[in-house]
Formats: sequence, C-alpha cells, structure tokens
Amino acid sequence: MKNTLYILIGFFCLTFFTASVNQTTLNTSGMTVETRILPPKGFVREKCDDNSFTKYLRTLPLKAHGAKVHLYNKSVKAYQDGAFAVVDMEIGETDLQQCADAIMRLRAEWLWKQKKYSEIHFNFTSGDRIDYVKWAEGSRLKVLGSRVTWEANKAPKDYSYATFRKYLDKIFMYAGTASLTKELISVPISNIQPGDVFIHGGNPGHAILVLDVVINTTTKQKAFICAQSFVPAQEIEILKNLNDNTLSPWYTVKASDFEVKFPQWTFTVHELKRFR
Repeated sequence: MKNTLYILIGFFCLTFFTASVNQTTLNTSGMTVETRILPPKGFVREKCDDNSFTKYLRTLPLKAHGAKVHLYNKSVKAYQDGAFAVVDMEIGETDLQQCADAIMRLRAEWLWKQKKYSEIHFNFTSGDRIDYVKWAEGSRLKVLGSRVTWEANKAPKDYSYATFRKYLDKIFMYAGTASLTKELISVPISNIQPGDVFIHGGNPGHAILVLDVVINTTTKQKAFICAQSFVPAQEIEILKNLNDNTLSPWYTVKASDFEVKFPQWTFTVHELKRFR
C-alpha cells in the first residue's frame, strides 16, 4: 500500500512538472529578451525592422537566469518575488534611475545608437524641454528653484557616450512620472505595442515599460511583457505575471478588463501611453 502511494505521488509530481515545462515560456540559456522569453503556445512575435525600438528592446542583454535585482548601491533589492529576469545594464551609483528614468534611459539609448540625436529630448517637471544636442554642443544647465536656463560654451562639443550618460543623469534629477506622462499620448490597450508605457504621473507615481508584444495566430489576441525600475533606483527587471503562473511573464487583457495588476503596482487600462 505504501509503495503504491509513493508511486502515485511520484506520478502526480512528474505529471505536474512535465505540464509546467510544456507550458513554460523560459529558455534559461537565452541571454536576450527574445531568446530568454519565448511566446506562449499559439503566439508569435511579429517581424520588426532591425533598427526599430522594438528590435532594440527584444535584443536587450539579460543577466544569467536566476540573477537577483540589485539597487544602485549594489545591495540586493528586498522584494524579489516579482522579478522574472534582470536587464544587464549599468544604472550608475546614485539614486537617480528610478521608474520613469529607466524608460527614458532605454528610449534615449536606442535613439543615441541610431544617431537620432535631435530626437533625444525630455521635459523637466518645470516644463522646460531639455535637448541632448544642446548639451552635446557644449551648453550646460543652470537650475535655480523652478527656473531653468542654458549657459552656452561651458564645455567642448562632445557626442561621446560618456557625455550622453551625464546628460541622462541630469534628466533623471529633474524629470519623473509627472513630466513624462505629459509628453506621451494615450493609446487603447487593444493597440498595445513594444515601447508603450503604463504610467501614473504624480507623487507617488509609477511607470512600467511594455518590453515586447506577441499575437495569437488564430484569435489575434495580444500578450505582452513589461519591465520596470523602482524606488530606490534599481536594475531594470522584467516582471512576472503573479496572476497567472502558466502564462508568466506574459500578460493578456480582455476587452472587459479595467485594470492590469503588476507585482508592485496596478494600472487602469486607460493609463497606457506612447512616445509621440
């Protein structure tokens, strides 16, 4: 009787484990978003241009499977349960690259690599537009309270990556969800695409980036994965779907849904926005 019970328990565990593996969307040896995270059964990634923001996001390098999320000061983030994977990208050594900042960072990194320098610009919470080209040409910012002015010829012309990163750190200091949400346009969740942003502007506020989208070849339903930084500044993490372990890290939204629940924040479907 005892042997029979052990066999039944073993069979149940094996069956459960096999089913989980069959439904998995994880390739532990993959070192980019698109090679680590596989589409759910019946879904495919649509083709994209090699120079597109979508392709940039799909080819973001990831740390080894199982890596923990670290804060800017190298300590381990206390809450790890929501992390599916960690993007392999430095975040600086100060508490700057938080939620909206990480989104602006990825957008700007793609534009910089494409040499689309004139398209790199973000607004401070004061409403002032801060252009990367102006910074690279040698002007520098003077901030007194809410007043922002440019001072010309404060540095040599320099479009190097190091100068670009200093520009971004300045953006991170004076921009956030309150300013970024005003720069974006609302889009219906049925039209969700990579690079879109779930954002709730304010204090407190939060923003999460839509990292990739796949589509069901039969039903045309979409599924998406998302990434975030948080407070204090941390490495960019790809989020688990704690609402559906069989689908995680992918999320789906039905027409009747009002909100999307992520591990550390819940957005309404109307808080989805897009860069212009």
